[in-house]
Amino acid sequence: MSLTPSRMIDLQSPLPTFRLPDTAGHLVSSEDYTDQPLLVIFMCNHCPFVKHLADALADFTREYQARGLAVVGINSNDFQAHPEDRPKRMLEEARERGYTFPYLVDETQDVARAFDAACTPDFFLFDHHHRLAYRGQFDDSRPSQDVPVTGHDLREAADDVLAGQAPSDTQKPSMGCNIKWK
Repeated sequence: MSLTPSRMIDLQSPLPTFRLPDTAGHLVSSEDYTDQPLLVIFMCNHCPFVKHLADALADFTREYQARGLAVVGINSNDFQAHPEDRPKRMLEEARERGYTFPYLVDETQDVARAFDAACTPDFFLFDHHHRLAYRGQFDDSRPSQDVPVTGHDLREAADDVLAGQAPSDTQKPSMGCNIKWK
């Protein structure tokens, strides 16, 4: 299990545009979320860091979507080299976990590069102007630790964004498996 931190790009960076298929082949675009706060999660099926928080992430996203936060998950891994991350398996994973957000396929990996995504999970929270308000960890929990998964860090940031406030500039990088580049 390799440990890769998120790159912590500059706050206030604009949302990179994207247009990607979900697991059913329907196209989802960044333009679908105009004037909405948007959480973009780079994730995959096989990463132990994603698996560690997947159930809590499903709960978090259901709760915050009901409060007005738009959410998309993006899998940019090379699924030819990692077949457990192929779109059919993504669909199964979304159903098993109860994900209520579009789980998108970035086969070319162009979107991951545009975001400067580095790891899974990698969280990018944009305000309603689509300026980066938070990039960092879900919480302090890791697969090898006895720390409960709470989503504390992302919850605080999402609460601030939904209230029209800027989250604290003190943000800890997410840690996870590196994106599996082609």
